[in-house]
Amino acid sequence: MTDDFTVQDAALAVAVAFAFVLLVSRLREPTRRQFMAIFVAGAGSAYLSGGLGGWEFVYVAGATYAAWRGLASYRWIAAAWLMHVGWDVAHHLWGRPIMPFLPTSSAQCAVTDALLAVWFYYGAPTLGPRRR
Repeated sequence: MTDDFTVQDAALAVAVAFAFVLLVSRLREPTRRQFMAIFVAGAGSAYLSGGLGGWEFVYVAGATYAAWRGLASYRWIAAAWLMHVGWDVAHHLWGRPIMPFLPTSSAQCAVTDALLAVWFYYGAPTLGPRRR
């Protein structure tokens, strides 16, 4: 990868994670957990044809399993996001970026996904105003 990951790239990734958490916090339980299990399953397939060959399918199978388990457990959703972090890093170093027009997008995604994993590990508590 010839493009350098900058402080601005990291700041944008943190802002995206924060905005995402605030938005998803608006969902009530159990809808929040169910929606996020489906969302992380979709995120797992974002890299298909990302330049890592057959390993793409191995990753998607594992991520799909973790997302399925996430229907009942935030810890599994956290695990699925951590798996995605690893895949983000692999694509940043050896594959194609998740957004071809933004060379550091996979590295940014790794930062965002790591923060999401922490939030889910702690049970995805509501942040911001509570929805009635």
